[in-house]
Amino acid sequence: MALQKGDFILIDYVAKVKETNEVFDTTKEDVAKKEHQFKEGELYEPKLVVLGENWVLKTLDEELTKMDVDKPQTIEIPSDKAFGARDPNKIQRVPLKQLYAKEINPVVGARIEFQNKNATVRSVGAGRVLLDYNPPLAGRTLIYEVTITKKIDSTEEKVGALIHRRVPVVEQDKFKPSIENKNLTIDMPEDTFYVEGIQIAKRGIAMDIQKFLPDVEVTKFVETFKSEPKPVAATTAAAPAAEAKPAETAPVEEKAEKPVQEETAAKE
Repeated sequence: MALQKGDFILIDYVAKVKETNEVFDTTKEDVAKKEHQFKEGELYEPKLVVLGENWVLKTLDEELTKMDVDKPQTIEIPSDKAFGARDPNKIQRVPLKQLYAKEINPVVGARIEFQNKNATVRSVGAGRVLLDYNPPLAGRTLIYEVTITKKIDSTEEKVGALIHRRVPVVEQDKFKPSIENKNLTIDMPEDTFYVEGIQIAKRGIAMDIQKFLPDVEVTKFVETFKSEPKPVAATTAAAPAAEAKPAETAPVEEKAEKPVQEETAAKE
């Protein structure tokens, strides 16, 4: 069945610059490590795409609708449909001392922010720095080796995918969404309680659900804090000793009998 706008899919891909064969993005950890693109803390796994939402390049988005699940395909995207042509007017030389004044130490190839714009340092020398304000991939033809690994159909799975997109640091199966009478309840796992920006993430999830799942009228997030279990009193070796106590105190009981015997004798 053909894919269409609004469908939820997961994609695996390797993205390269055609002119250099350089990998600039991927969802695969082994490829990232091999190409020296691995980033610590980055999550390498199939990426969620809602078709028609431009969560990927528009041309790639359009091509995905023509693909089948589990059938790899190579998609070529010319520069004019990717990041556009390079604009020579966006390349400027600035005095090195201006960067130092902003506590910026320019290194060739580095991305920096200068004058409220992002730029790539192209060269440094003779007291001047060549800054390129073009997007890093401007003027490049891009190659995507992409596979649709799954099409998500059920409402519960769609909710889970939208949650994971906003809170990727927590395993998706730890969330417990349930839908009843158009009310969605999401049980938040303890792992999320202190995640940085969790309130913003929850707001984003609610907005996503409102947009992509219009049948859901109410979204609730439930955070349950459980009290720590009370410690059980430890059983010590004192109990056996207590059982032996009567035998040890027998002489005391004998002393207690003497006054009774003496009292009886006095009555006689």
